Amino acid sequence: MTGSEVAPLLITLGALFAVGLVADAVGRRTPLPRVTLLLGCGIAVGGSGFDLLPGNVQALYDGLSTVALTMVAFLLGNSLTLSALREHGRAILAVSILIVLATVGFVTLGLWLLGVPAPVALLLGAIATATDPAATQDALRQAGARGPFADLLKGIVAIDDAWGLLAFSVAVVAAVGMSEGMDLAHLGTAVRELGGALALGVALGLPSAYLTGRLAPGEPQMTEALAVVFLAAGLASWAGVSFLIAGMVAGATVANLARHHETAFHEIEHIQWPFLILFFVLAGASLEVGRLADLGLIGGAYVVLRIAARIAGGWLGGVLGRADPAQRPWLGVALLPQAGVAVGMALVAVQEFPEYRGLILSLTIGTTVIFEIIGPAATVYAGRRVAARGG
Repeated sequence: MTGSEVAPLLITLGALFAVGLVADAVGRRTPLPRVTLLLGCGIAVGGSGFDLLPGNVQALYDGLSTVALTMVAFLLGNSLTLSALREHGRAILAVSILIVLATVGFVTLGLWLLGVPAPVALLLGAIATATDPAATQDALRQAGARGPFADLLKGIVAIDDAWGLLAFSVAVVAAVGMSEGMDLAHLGTAVRELGGALALGVALGLPSAYLTGRLAPGEPQMTEALAVVFLAAGLASWAGVSFLIAGMVAGATVANLARHHETAFHEIEHIQWPFLILFFVLAGASLEVGRLADLGLIGGAYVVLRIAARIAGGWLGGVLGRADPAQRPWLGVALLPQAGVAVGMALVAVQEFPEYRGLILSLTIGTTVIFEIIGPAATVYAGRRVAARGG
């Protein structure tokens, strides 16, 4: 790259980090989540706004999102220790599974009753299961949520995308079966993707658990953490498996096996936020806000149904998982953020049903904008309400 090409890139990155500082300061002094502020800034400078971002900055989004989300998944995996699972394991499994089932059921049935063809309604119900672990985790941090509720949510977010991926794969098989006859190839692909991600996470986590803190005396080094995160992100992308699940499994493996030091790669927390600043701003820049105008009644119903499903599934899962009664009404509220995983599912869905491409993509992209804006605020609110009730 020439100097004339590098200068706009560096200036833009510097400005985006400054925006992150402002968002952090405003978020600390107001009820506004900093994730929402960063997304809003991204919308303003992206194609839906003033279109100020140079092309070489926008091209960074895919790589940055992979690295940033792998960092989030790795840290969430660190929370899945045996001690945490003994304390919250029943609730984590119950809530995560019930929220996925309720979301698929509510959204599918509601859209079908509104006239959406059954196969497409089923696909949209499965797409609605996707969550945004990065926004959820950062909103919890901003809310100052610590203790059992935060630990429970981190455990749920760490594994619910795995359930969502399975639900989506089953939904694709069922939807195609309704239209053309059963095809188990999609389910086999999902099983291979999950199995490959699990194997990759363990393969990276085992040597990391042994070596961390031994290469140099004391606690893990940042270089060690970055090596695992970048290897997990890169190898998962190369192998075509879920980098979120690979990162989560690697983090859980290290957290459970590296008993010779106090913290497992928490050095990554010191550099995670700069990556997330760029990720959220560029994510906002990539959102097509114009799609909101295409939603209409079906889009509004999708939003209402997904919110109702999350709340109902979270409450019922909390009851079955014996979560603290003070936490149960707020579990689903805290899990509203929805992000790029949903758009990825939608792109797979339109390959099978190209005749419904406009409906599926408009609905998914438009509602992702809505949930990325209101979701973090709901998570912050839920965290603070549970904290106020001593949950």
